Amino acid sequence: MSLFERYLSVWVGLSILAGLALGALTPGVFGFLASLEYGSVNFVVAVLIWFMVYPMMVAVDFGSLRRVHERPKGLIITVVVNWLVKPFTMAALGVLFFHHVFAPFIEPENAGQYIAGMILLGAAPCTAMVFVWSQMTRGDPNYTLVQVSLNDVIMVFAFAPIVALLLGVTDLSVPWETLLLSVVLYVVIPLAAGVATRMALARNIDSPALAEAAVGRFTAGIKPLSITGLLATVVLLFGFQGQVILSQPLLIVLIAIPLLIQSYGIFAITYWAAKGWRVPHNVAAPCALIGTSNFFELAVAVAIGLFGLNSGAALVTVVGVLVEVPVMLSLVWFANRTTHWFPAEETPVRTTRRKERF
Repeated sequence: MSLFERYLSVWVGLSILAGLALGALTPGVFGFLASLEYGSVNFVVAVLIWFMVYPMMVAVDFGSLRRVHERPKGLIITVVVNWLVKPFTMAALGVLFFHHVFAPFIEPENAGQYIAGMILLGAAPCTAMVFVWSQMTRGDPNYTLVQVSLNDVIMVFAFAPIVALLLGVTDLSVPWETLLLSVVLYVVIPLAAGVATRMALARNIDSPALAEAAVGRFTAGIKPLSITGLLATVVLLFGFQGQVILSQPLLIVLIAIPLLIQSYGIFAITYWAAKGWRVPHNVAAPCALIGTSNFFELAVAVAIGLFGLNSGAALVTVVGVLVEVPVMLSLVWFANRTTHWFPAEETPVRTTRRKERF
């Protein structure tokens, strides 16, 4: 890793401070940038996420995707953790902390709002930024794409029922426009750009090895674009939400505690499951990071749509943004130092053949 990447957590911390300061000093500018949206999806954030995701998408080799089914373990772990574990543990932690542990410190009528915000975060696994975390752990870009794509398909059908079940709401209005537009902007468009770039780089190169080398040189050259997009996104998001965060520091800490427990707990469950099942590190690390991170753009939009801009639920989703980037960087650091826990390749399923007697 370069010196800049090695101290990325420092740059993220400085970006958070810069976002808070700029949001306080120039609220009009950030108000204008926040207004550039459609279906609660901010187009400035979308462009910055393209910068983050595009280098990863160039590395995707569609020719190898057809063999992903031969390594199903990572996909199974991703589906089980994201849809059968994570939403329910998030809801349980919300009830535990806001109805019991933190009951003396918060208004009883607000507890349900905070729990609702946690549920919205827990039911929305990451779609875009996980490509950055995967790249930082040297994850398999093809497998990561399949994992994220599978989550997107499930989310279209499962997000509303799970949230409705956990909230106890039967008439939940899900912003399908936001959900579908987010998937198109954060996954489909950068993927199409990556495919087009890869085809252009490999054009007129007969040798697959030379073509892959050309792609490797290109992605290495644009890698700083990904980090720049991440830092600029952090500045923008914290500029948008700076006044909310600065006005309620103690409440922010209380909300962050169960979110931190959830994040590290889900990572531990997923990572150890992958380790026990002998999943290769380049699949296991992205698998665990997908489960840990959240599709906060969708969670924030749904919270605002259902409960209002100044609701407790919206505040929790904003704190989710505050917590996520430092947490993910710490987990990337941990994953990169535990590669020796995992096999280089996935262990094939062994079959026994009965010997024929003559």
